[in-house]
Amino acid sequence: MARFQRHVFVCVNDRGPGHPRGDCASKGGHAVAEAFKKGLFERGFKRIVRPNKAQCLDQCELGCTVVVYPEAVWYGRVTAADVPEIIESHIVNGKPVARLVIPDDQLTGIEGPL
Repeated sequence: MARFQRHVFVCVNDRGPGHPRGDCASKGGHAVAEAFKKGLFERGFKRIVRPNKAQCLDQCELGCTVVVYPEAVWYGRVTAADVPEIIESHIVNGKPVARLVIPDDQLTGIEGPL
């Protein structure tokens, strides 16, 4: 069975109005997810790169959050208008979009091996 070369996870989590951390749904997550789906299909990546809607990626303050695997590149404050640039630069040419990358020291995950 063929495998996808990459997965693009787009946070669409909704914490509800007034949550102190905010959420990606209210920061355009659904529009970003749709832009990836449409943009990747139009570029011929339908069975190569899989866009996925994700629930909480635990980067709410930096949303809308997108993460590209297997590279584990985390993007923050992504809008639908940023998606063509991410597709062209990162997916097509292998170069992450530096202005949107969340620095490792700002991610909320655990450091080191489990």
